[in-house]
Amino acid sequence: MNILTFETATEACSVALWLDGELRERHAVAPRQHAQLLLVWADTLLAEAGIARNALDAIAVGRGPGAFTGVRLAIASAQGIAMALDIPVLPVSTLAALAQGAPANCAQPIIAAIDARMGEIYLGAFARGDDGLVRATAAEWLGAPAHAEQHAPVGFGIGTGFAAADGALVTRLGLSPVAVDASALPHAGDCTRLAAAAFARGEGVPAEQLEPAYLRNQVALTLEQQHAARAGRN
Repeated sequence: MNILTFETATEACSVALWLDGELRERHAVAPRQHAQLLLVWADTLLAEAGIARNALDAIAVGRGPGAFTGVRLAIASAQGIAMALDIPVLPVSTLAALAQGAPANCAQPIIAAIDARMGEIYLGAFARGDDGLVRATAAEWLGAPAHAEQHAPVGFGIGTGFAAADGALVTRLGLSPVAVDASALPHAGDCTRLAAAAFARGEGVPAEQLEPAYLRNQVALTLEQQHAARAGRN
């Protein structure tokens, strides 16, 4: 099973290649450089592994939630390659990928949170299974940290959402500072581990059916309207 993965929903640009259980990854915090790095890194990983794109079995992608432009870039890149090769796409929650990066020995519930700006956070609750992979225990949520306790248990916190608003989420959930990694960003490698399991279960989707998870639909709509308006003036 050969899977190429894109994850660009946050400040991190991350690309991974799964070759029958062997994982290779390129990852860096590179704000505003995702478009320049993404496909270059993908081709580099393939070249280093000595395989061509047509040897891929699927494309995995962090579907969000996260930054609108980053999510859109990863989705479009995954769709383009998958359609050209006629292979399925494996959409993975960016929050799930973030949670997968929590310590492997963490037996507590895992709360993944990403700073959504505008005083809000993207939040997801997960539990790690016996196979080492995380599974969602609640629906993903967007809102102010002040209301987060209704959507997350006490456990291990991971992600930039815990640093937002001066750490308001840590206080609201009553977490110990030692049980929080507020600097963590999602890795394509963790996204790939979840995607490989999904592929084994036959959960790939046709590229044209791939849908992003923005959560903040009105912002996405507004940005699309802005782009349409600019295009109309040109």
